[in-house]
Amino acid sequence: MDTTAPPSRPAIVTVDDDPGVSRAVARDLRRRYGDRYRIVRAESGADTLAALRELALRGEEVAVILADHRMPQMTGVELLEQAMDLFPAARRVLLTAYADTDAAIEAINVVDLDHYLLKPWDPPEEKLYPVVDAQLEAWERTDRRRPAEAVVVGHRWSARSSQVREFLARNRVPYRWYASDSEQGARLLAAAQADPGTLPLVVTPDGEPLVAPDDATLAETVGLATTPTEEFYDLVVVGGGPAGLSAALYGASEGLRTVLVERTATGGQAGQSSRIDNYLGFPDGISGAQLAERARRQAVRFGAEIVTTRDAIELDVAGSARSVRFPDGTSIDAHTVILASGVSYRLLDGPGLGDLVGRGVYYGSALTEAVACHDQEVYVVGGANSAGQAALYLAREARRVTLVVRGDALERSMSAYLVEQVVAHPRVRVLARTEVAAAVGDEHLEHLELRDLDTGGTTRVDCGWAFVFIGAAPRTDWLDGVVARDGRGYVLAGPDLPHDGPLPAGWPLDRPPYHLETSVPGVFVAGDVRAESAKRVASAVGEGAMAVMLVHRYLDQV
Repeated sequence: MDTTAPPSRPAIVTVDDDPGVSRAVARDLRRRYGDRYRIVRAESGADTLAALRELALRGEEVAVILADHRMPQMTGVELLEQAMDLFPAARRVLLTAYADTDAAIEAINVVDLDHYLLKPWDPPEEKLYPVVDAQLEAWERTDRRRPAEAVVVGHRWSARSSQVREFLARNRVPYRWYASDSEQGARLLAAAQADPGTLPLVVTPDGEPLVAPDDATLAETVGLATTPTEEFYDLVVVGGGPAGLSAALYGASEGLRTVLVERTATGGQAGQSSRIDNYLGFPDGISGAQLAERARRQAVRFGAEIVTTRDAIELDVAGSARSVRFPDGTSIDAHTVILASGVSYRLLDGPGLGDLVGRGVYYGSALTEAVACHDQEVYVVGGANSAGQAALYLAREARRVTLVVRGDALERSMSAYLVEQVVAHPRVRVLARTEVAAAVGDEHLEHLELRDLDTGGTTRVDCGWAFVFIGAAPRTDWLDGVVARDGRGYVLAGPDLPHDGPLPAGWPLDRPPYHLETSVPGVFVAGDVRAESAKRVASAVGEGAMAVMLVHRYLDQV
């Protein structure tokens, strides 16, 4: 790796696993651009990512990345895909042989490729330099200013302070955190004339102090869209998890006026996952936050609107229009609706557990709290994939992570590959046939009481951090009396609807409902909220895309 040039200039990064080709590309680039740009050369994808991470940590800029497509262990497309998260503004160029042009064209969609360049590029004056010149010009025109940070001041063990930090983090809003009893925190509280009893204090990037803001106020102030721009849409997607993001992306890309409404942040439960290892196309795994952010950017690029902090409370059907109503009395009207509202974590039941939520007891990964678990005893409650992924993630910092599982074996509810990793990890242990009976603590969680399901006996353990993943309940109460649901509240669709003869009972049309169509024509369902769904990210994404196809079929007939 060549990193000897002065660090003040932006970098052009080139990678090719053939040392001769790598040196030749770097030589030609240095000859033309060496006086203005730092030329960084690598011979593998792993070395390139390491160099990019180092550059990012030092706050340096990368203007262009030129990656060979055919490299062992990591292709050029895979490298550029991971580089997007480190330097999203960098221009991406793929070096290909003629036989790889199909892969290069496909990469235009996969990694938003800016250009592909055929080998050989001799003479560079004709084939290489014009391409790089154009990419550098485009990069120079890009707004690369680092986003200004918000500041959050709160009590370390305040549930609302934890919620605000999680809201900002999940919506990719940069912020800096200060405890209210720290020197800087106290100074900010005094400057804002804020009462320490009404925390958290949020200071926006523009310097505006917000005392204990609700999510909607916070979203508006930091620049998130909270109101739709149009009066009527072709498609309203309710919920911003994998199914909803997929539906918004495909709806907008196929010309439908599409708006997605989300109550908190895009990504859903999957967006809170520390690691997704079994999603197609990501052999090295990807965090839920990264996957959600890429999907959000992609949907927006195709023209979908995303509106946050909007909690749907009613679905109204009036002729061919469908209206999604909100607590403030406003609504969004459209020809069709896709329900992708997902599920919420079930709550633990027992003394003290409700009082300590956000103060040591967390539902979901709460990744903003992970750093504070350094060298701590951490308990993860649950036995499914999300619990296993969280346990492995937390074990990077914690002294020990204990998985509390009601079942007698992880294999009953967790994927085999994840079971192997959990069992093999030296700082993760599993307590089977065990449940949490109570939580104890004054200001924050101090102890858990664990019940042995075989003997009924309880044991008190020291614990300051408990992350809970004990199943989920669908967010469908707002559909009561409008859309058919099963006994657990999941939305019924297509062949799963109760039938009265050849058609479902009360179905108003001559044709049968489409596969993902609910008991209301033009209202479709996708993802975890659907009855009998697979509860996997890949299936949710697929159902979101399929629902849009069925929306088109519906619109063609009305």
